[in-house]
Amino acid sequence: MRPRPTIRLRLTVTYGLVFLVTGAILLTIGYVLVRSNIQEPHVLRKLGSLPPPPFDTGTIKLIRQVRAQLVSDALNRLLVEYLGALGVMTMIAMATGWLLAGRALRPLREITSTARRVSGENLGERIGLRGPADELKELADTFDGMLGRLDGAFASQRHFVANASHELRTPLAIMRTEVDVALADPAASQEDLRAMGEAVRETVDRCEQLIESLLMLARSEGKAGHEEPTDLAAIAAYCVTDVRARADDGAVELRAELAPAWVRGEPGLLERMVANLIDNGIQHNERGGFLDVRTDVRDGRATLTVVNGGEPIDPAHAVTLTDPFRRLDRVSGGLGLGLSIVRSVVDVHGGSLELRAPESGGLEVLVTLAPAAVPIAPAAEAFTES
Repeated sequence: MRPRPTIRLRLTVTYGLVFLVTGAILLTIGYVLVRSNIQEPHVLRKLGSLPPPPFDTGTIKLIRQVRAQLVSDALNRLLVEYLGALGVMTMIAMATGWLLAGRALRPLREITSTARRVSGENLGERIGLRGPADELKELADTFDGMLGRLDGAFASQRHFVANASHELRTPLAIMRTEVDVALADPAASQEDLRAMGEAVRETVDRCEQLIESLLMLARSEGKAGHEEPTDLAAIAAYCVTDVRARADDGAVELRAELAPAWVRGEPGLLERMVANLIDNGIQHNERGGFLDVRTDVRDGRATLTVVNGGEPIDPAHAVTLTDPFRRLDRVSGGLGLGLSIVRSVVDVHGGSLELRAPESGGLEVLVTLAPAAVPIAPAAEAFTES
């Protein structure tokens, strides 16, 4: 298979051809101008004002023939010199073009070399091209951004696989034990089999919930998808309405003060963030407790504050609640992924998350995000519910 010419060679040939054509046109124009200015009629017109020389007609004819021969020889010599100069300058132009093309294409070689080295194990490598903000710099930055997204996606995948393999062992062991016990008892009654089925069904439901939470965690750890202006107040109002029945069942006083707080982000992830905070505030509350949900804009930043009652929490322990599978207790249930998902969503949207443990008990969560321009459509009015 014949090797295809490289871009550098094609650029060099292009530079040479452009110089050859433009140089030939320029020299041709110069040659025509020189020839037109030394032709014999012009010389005769210039000599016409002088007194006629003391020569006879034959001598004058001979002089004219000699002059014409000298002009022709000069033009031929000039043409040969022009062609030689054009050839030499074309070679110099091609050599210069070869060097300039190599210098201009050096960033492409760096991009190609990085692309060849990158694999699933070293996605953290970047080109980091320096130089003017031209097309090659834009290409390198785009390639670095793509590597960053791939690195995040692979990290989320590895995290998901590791968490799933670790957390699914216990429910799978429970199901296997229930089935083995039932099969090992030849006199198992229908009630025993039904109890085994219910235990397996409950474990399967827990596995489904775990996988769904792990998928959401992996998704939130990646980059946000389609971003658009979103009002945290509208999302919080929907989530508060959705959990009203659960709050009433637990005798939890639910209060909401929701002022418009527009941010730019992925609505699905933002809704999951708000829903997890409110769900966490109800699930880890106490009977007769309270849950306050507030949204507003402070110091140019959109904020979401969720405060719930409950037993006092060690402040040192509170700051670790965003770690995956971290739970205060096993009695209240849950997978310990709710606040982890919140942390990932906040991070991917460039915000900050702060957890405080008041001395009176419970937990206070403050989410701060960059504000977004309010759409042209009128924003929702402040919502207050208690």
